[in-house]
Amino acid sequence: MDRDWADPGLDLDAVAAHAGYSRYHFVRAFKAVYGQSPGQYLSRRRIERAEDLLRTANLSVTEICTLVGFSSLGTFSTRFKKQTGLSPSEYRAKYTGRGAALIPGCFAMLYAGGFKPQRDQPNAEQF
Repeated sequence: MDRDWADPGLDLDAVAAHAGYSRYHFVRAFKAVYGQSPGQYLSRRRIERAEDLLRTANLSVTEICTLVGFSSLGTFSTRFKKQTGLSPSEYRAKYTGRGAALIPGCFAMLYAGGFKPQRDQPNAEQF
């Protein structure tokens, strides 16, 4: 979950199977160790990454919502506000503009995995 947190298709059944547990046993064991459900943990990780992008990247809130793995802007905004006490736009206004330039969105998307270069085309390294 820590490695693939941005994948919107991250599936609880697959994660549980990878850990060698049934879905229900995995949820109970995860909650016993982390104090929260896998879904709550994943949401917290995604919001933490969104906080970083809102402070540093020149991307819209909608683009950040998608990059961190949320499929609904409404759900993203609600969970973001619940965790930080601010809406994504309020958070950005509060924590940016203090002398640092924002990273251009194209670079942020490349770093976050939003851009996937095609690997099937030959390049100089293949020859």
